[in-house]
Amino acid sequence: MARVEKKRKPQAAPATPLEALMGKGGACHLFRHTMATLMHENGADIRHIQAILGHEDIRTTQIYTQVAIRALQQIHAATHPAEARNTIQAARTAAEREGLLAALQAETEEDEEPSG
Repeated sequence: MARVEKKRKPQAAPATPLEALMGKGGACHLFRHTMATLMHENGADIRHIQAILGHEDIRTTQIYTQVAIRALQQIHAATHPAEARNTIQAARTAAEREGLLAALQAETEEDEEPSG
């Protein structure tokens, strides 16, 4: 006897990333971790995040609020003395380049003026 297979209707893609996580193991944990990390990166106090998550021990909250590499790189670039020196040097180089270009332009204009 031949086996008859039912055709399945294709499922629509989830409308949002949150819908894609629903019903999957670890989704709640991932959502909490992401929320806590983003709140911390955007300036929320760790104690407020602790209260929102319902943690008794601040060390538990600190696990959720690991600072992303992206944020560390931005802070490093904005505050590290070596980075500041590089920025100052780049500004000096740009100013020198602009000065040289202006001098060359002035010389070119002098060369083009008719002698009188």
